[in-house]
Amino acid sequence: MKIVAAVALIHLCLSATAAVSDNGSTETALEAAPGDIAVLPCYTVGNVTPTLTTWMKNGREVIRGGGSSPSPSPAAQRLMVMHDGSLNIGWVTPGDEGSYLCSSTLPGNNTFHARVRLQVTSGPENVSVSIGPAHALSNGTLIVYQGSTVSFNCSGSSYPSQQLTWAFRGASSSNDSLVSGPGAWLDYRIEDIQPGAQGVYSCRARNTVSHQAVNKSTQLLVYYAPERHPECMWSPAQDLSYIQFNCSWFGAYPTPTLSWEEDQGAHWQGRVYATEVTDSLSVTLNRSQLSDGQTLRCTPRHQALASGKEKSCCFTLKPPYPEGEPMVTALEATSVTLICTEATSTPPANTSWRKGLKQDNIVPGSKYVLSEEGPVYKLTINNISKDDEGVYFCRSENPLAVSDLEVYITVKASSEYTGAIIGIFIAALIVGSAVIIAKTVYSSRHRICLGSGFGQMEEDRGDVLSLVESDDEQIFQDAVPRLPPLVNGRHTTLVQIHRIPSSDHEDAETADTSPEQQEDTVQTEEPVELVTF
Repeated sequence: MKIVAAVALIHLCLSATAAVSDNGSTETALEAAPGDIAVLPCYTVGNVTPTLTTWMKNGREVIRGGGSSPSPSPAAQRLMVMHDGSLNIGWVTPGDEGSYLCSSTLPGNNTFHARVRLQVTSGPENVSVSIGPAHALSNGTLIVYQGSTVSFNCSGSSYPSQQLTWAFRGASSSNDSLVSGPGAWLDYRIEDIQPGAQGVYSCRARNTVSHQAVNKSTQLLVYYAPERHPECMWSPAQDLSYIQFNCSWFGAYPTPTLSWEEDQGAHWQGRVYATEVTDSLSVTLNRSQLSDGQTLRCTPRHQALASGKEKSCCFTLKPPYPEGEPMVTALEATSVTLICTEATSTPPANTSWRKGLKQDNIVPGSKYVLSEEGPVYKLTINNISKDDEGVYFCRSENPLAVSDLEVYITVKASSEYTGAIIGIFIAALIVGSAVIIAKTVYSSRHRICLGSGFGQMEEDRGDVLSLVESDDEQIFQDAVPRLPPLVNGRHTTLVQIHRIPSSDHEDAETADTSPEQQEDTVQTEEPVELVTF
């Protein structure tokens, strides 16, 4: 069956082969592969059986035969002359390639010549591809990572020659030729490979003579992961004791595995709340599963993440803690603003103002004005009265806990402030007067001391003592005698006593004495007394 098919193929090739004129004979081109059965035709004009046929190859006779029965070659049973003069080659080898000449002797001694060129071709065969560095999946698909350098190699064998071509078919292209060339192998290289290079790579080997081609294809996947960390968010539920945590990490191929888990340090893994192959993962927890200082972490796992470059996002839970003034005093018929600050809770708390021990909700309006500025929550009470006196609560709640700031408002009538204001004014007036008097006395202390000295001198008959230390003051050295040296290590102080008459005595004495006596009085000088201390 195989031989019949091969012969049919040979005749098909002959029917498609163009003939050329050579010295009056026709040359037929014929191709055969090693191992095939090739039939080289000779006399094809009529139905006459040649009496003798001789086949020569490249000028040398290879076989002779004729008649109604085939004539096999005695040397090699591969060659046989058929009854019509055709040459049958039973097992084609590359050595059978060449130019053959047929000479057939017909009845009546007529001679017919025919030329046949046999071209032996083989391949492409043993075509193989190599792509790396890459990891192979169980189905043969290859995996490379974004940013790596990938080498492609294609090899095969064909006789007498072949052409190799690398082609690519991807999402944005269809069978684009990357590189082509003759030879036994062909290399191609992609540096810093990107996701757009993901697709099917084909190596095509084509025999340049027989034009037979063989394709070898491999699917290549480019794994990649985003450089950014995943995004962690929370969504409050209608019931404030519940919370939904969301984690998303888009832009990875293939889809990553996300996990919500409790973080207890580098060497300890806490409870895992959820794990799923997805790029967005949500988990809902209630107050019983949460605690102060607890850290929840979302971690993606992906083949493209190198060791030591793990990505994650997390947050540490904290209960609310509202802060503010616990006691406020307001004057009746005025406005007062209560301030509450809550900036510590994670997730953020729902903060509101409540009134009374039952913590009734406050309806905003002209009486109560609620405002919010970031973490600061304000309650303004307009035209406050005694009915507004009492306790108010700044209530903060998040999934961990509920915390209240208690503020008590005391409302006083305007008459209660009158006595206090007058008392404060009088006290301020007394204090101010005392300060002014003290400052005045202090600034006049020198004159007060001087006046007291003059009065004492009048009582002491107007004697004035001038104490001068002999070691420091040199201005009196010329006016007084030189003092003796130190006695027993003590300084000697010069004391000058001058008589200064009072004005009353002076006027009376002046009136009772004569001018000569007044002149003697003026010129009188008390002797200098020396006092040693």
